[in-house]
Amino acid sequence: MSYQTHADLGGSPVSGAILPEPEGVAFHADWEPRALALTLAMGATGSWNLDASRAARETLPDYARLGYYEIWLAALEKLMAERALALPDEIAAGRMLHPPQPVARVLRAEQVQQALARGSPTERPAAQPARFAVGQRVRMRMPAADHHTRLPAYVQGKPGTIESVHGTHVFADSHAQGLGEAPQWLYTVVFDGPALWGDGAESAQRVSVDAWESYMDAVPEAA
Repeated sequence: MSYQTHADLGGSPVSGAILPEPEGVAFHADWEPRALALTLAMGATGSWNLDASRAARETLPDYARLGYYEIWLAALEKLMAERALALPDEIAAGRMLHPPQPVARVLRAEQVQQALARGSPTERPAAQPARFAVGQRVRMRMPAADHHTRLPAYVQGKPGTIESVHGTHVFADSHAQGLGEAPQWLYTVVFDGPALWGDGAESAQRVSVDAWESYMDAVPEAA
């Protein structure tokens, strides 16, 4: 059974025009900065990792009808409820109704700038050589994943070319499930428009996707 994810909306029909916003517009309502702050603060507790947070957002059943920070807030409520950090009745009441659960860390105001500057690097030492090289042709796999995956549906089964090799990085699919970092080589794979969207697509159109090694197989030279 395939697991629904909203990380792969490319090629999906949309209603109405997509209107770009001016550069520098970060928020559209007073509550949105607070939603961002709460998400950062709870992520810093170590109660879940960044990939679990992304998976919670991209598997929300009502993802398509929510705004950007509505998605963040809904995912935060989901993650906290799963860990009994804030239960649905408390969220509905707007106040604590149950004894608080302990957390591993607390991000204090004076630590925020340093924490944001430090980030969360994902590169790890390589345990084996890369299977693929720049210029090599590959075909993306078509997994029937029963979990959130970062492999977009619109490239599954499609041929592409390795454009860059980025080193070994935390494998998000495993990390999001709490199964460990399981580092893999990470590549940028480039696809021609017609390969993704059919003969009606512009031949000059190219789409780049960052993809882990287990997402792809080599294409035989004669293919």
